[in-house]
This record gives sequence, C-alpha cells and structure tokens, in this order.
Amino acid sequence: MPTEFISLTFPNASTEVNPIAGAGIDPEYLVRYARNLDDYDFNYTLVPYDSSSYDPFTIGATIAAATKKLKIIIALRPNTLYPTVAAKALATLDQLSSGRAVVHFIAGGSDAEQAKEGDFLPKDQRYARLEEYIRILRRAWQSPEPFDWDGKFYQFKQFANRVRPANGVAIPVSVGGSSEEAYRIGGALADIFGLWGEPLKETKEQIDRIYQAAAQAGRPNSDRPRIWVTFRPIIAETDELAWQRAYRTLDILKANQARNSGGGNPSSDGKAVPVQPPTPQNVGSQRLLEIASRGDVHDRALWYPTVTATNARGASTALVGSYQTVVDSILDYVALGAELISIRGYDNLNDAIDYGRFILPKVRSALQERKSREPDSS
Repeated sequence: MPTEFISLTFPNASTEVNPIAGAGIDPEYLVRYARNLDDYDFNYTLVPYDSSSYDPFTIGATIAAATKKLKIIIALRPNTLYPTVAAKALATLDQLSSGRAVVHFIAGGSDAEQAKEGDFLPKDQRYARLEEYIRILRRAWQSPEPFDWDGKFYQFKQFANRVRPANGVAIPVSVGGSSEEAYRIGGALADIFGLWGEPLKETKEQIDRIYQAAAQAGRPNSDRPRIWVTFRPIIAETDELAWQRAYRTLDILKANQARNSGGGNPSSDGKAVPVQPPTPQNVGSQRLLEIASRGDVHDRALWYPTVTATNARGASTALVGSYQTVVDSILDYVALGAELISIRGYDNLNDAIDYGRFILPKVRSALQERKSREPDSS
C-alpha cells in the first residue's frame, strides 16, 4: 500500500509553545484545521484521548462533516466504553463518514491516569482486556446473528448489532506500544501498529518483533500490521534556519516545563533546585529517555532534547532540518517498512500547512520516482 500521512487533531489554537489557559473548543478553528489537512492531502487525523479532555467521537463526527477524504482515527481506552457500545459508536461514525473511521487503542500506560476514570487493573491485565475487547468488536461488526460472550472481562447475552461498518465487515484497528504484550496483541490482531520515533536501528528491531508476533499468531506476510511511526518535525528552508528554530522551541518547552513544575524547590542557600519529574511508567517513554541519554542527534536528523524537556510526554522526538533533510529522513523510515508517517509540529496549524506544502509532496514524488525505476515484474 502507498505511504500515508497522519496528523493530530487540535480543537483550538493552544499549543505546547503558546498555551492558552482554559481554552475550550473553538469550532471554527477545529473545522479550519481539519479542512487544511484535507486540502493538503493528509490521509488521517488522530483524535486523541485524555481523561480530562474532550470526547473524541463528537470531535470526530465534526471533522467527518467538514471534510471529504480525511480518515478519522478515534483514540479509545477500553475502560471508558463497553465494547458493544463502542462497536456501534464506531460503526455509526464509519457510516456517517462513508467509511473513514479508524480506531486506535490505548491499553493505558499510567496507573494514575487510568485511576482518574476508575480503572485499577494492573498493566498486564489491561492488555489482556484489550485483546478481549478487540475480539468482541470484530465479532460485533461481522456477526449477522446475536451472540453471547463469556470472557474474563466482559459478559453479555444475545447482543445483536444492526449498525454495520460501511464496508459491512470491519473498521481498521490500530494498537500502539513498546512492551512485549503490545507487540503480541498488536501483531496478532491489529491492522496498524503505532510506534514513537526512535532511531532507525531501534525502529527496525521493533518492526521485526511486531512481524514475529504476527507470524506466531498465524498471520501471513500479506496480512501483517502496517507500521505507523510518529515524529515532531521542525523545518525551515535550510538546515541552519531549522536548527535555529529548534533551539528556540526547546527554550520555550523548558521554560514552560519549569513554570508548570513551580520553578523548583528552594535549596539551603535559597536558590531554586529544579524538580526532577518522576520516571514515566510506560515502556515507550522509558525507551525514549534511555535513547536521549545516549546523545542529542541520531541518524540524519532525529533530535532528542525535546524528549527530555517534556519528560517523554507522548510523541516527542523531533526531526530537524531543511525540507529536503526531513524528507530524506522520512524516506529512511519508509525503507524500513513504515507505511504510515505521523507528523505534527509545535505551531500546530501553520506547521501542518508547511508539511502539506513542503514535505508530503516531496516524499510522494520521491517514492513515485523510486517506483518508476523498479523493474517491471509483469
């Protein structure tokens, strides 16, 4: 399949470098952002989930109504919605969008975050629940007859689903993570597997483990999960200008982080001592921080100070360079097997527009040129 591009949905103009305190949904901004993604030929937008934030389904339906081609990835935590309800909600969105719905599952990497919404399962059981959840969804989308379920986490009798996906069969399922359980479940059940941006060597190792898990589950090579890798590109016309922009962005991220942590605790001499944030619980963030400890720049342009500045909060690895440098870096990951590239910056709307003007067309053109040079197999 062709290489595709993903962005992240933002409901207002607040950004990490220019936060707007108390900002609510700005309907005009949300629609403008989504339409720009559509116009600049992004393939997907991820609607994120947070225990304190907006309902992804309502945001997703708004995006679907405002766009024509853009696929909507709904981030979903199994503890927040019973699987029979989720099956109908996702299929409803899929019908409303003429087959543009995708679901991305978050097993839950933080006990504290899960507890905010009443989920106290340990991490290993959260992954076991996710596996059961996906199997129920697939059965609900495909089964023409009512069925019972008697699992460890879910039980019901004679559920009948009259809300089918647009294709009558299924909606694409995405799983992310960097743990062995994530690889196992994603390899066995996912259509898409999401990774954060790591160096090429580590990314290749993760892809190999995902493919190995797929093979162990009996999936042929033609049915392996498509690989999704996420970056935060910082781009400009030249490498020099891009690096200047990167260091300006880093200074702001550090200042915001210090402000959010209260500026540190006073020492015996009265000076502020920076507060060391706790080590993240999820394996993905731990991996990012470990790689960051080895150096700032990896491969062509993969930059890690943005990871340490945010304590690896979510996807935080940057690609820094000129348009061509970043294009070449993305092509390196495509060569490894990444078919979906997620890119979002720090000036959300303007960066998305710049990616649409200077990055997406160049990547697609380079891939088309490579394809034209391949020998005809017919």
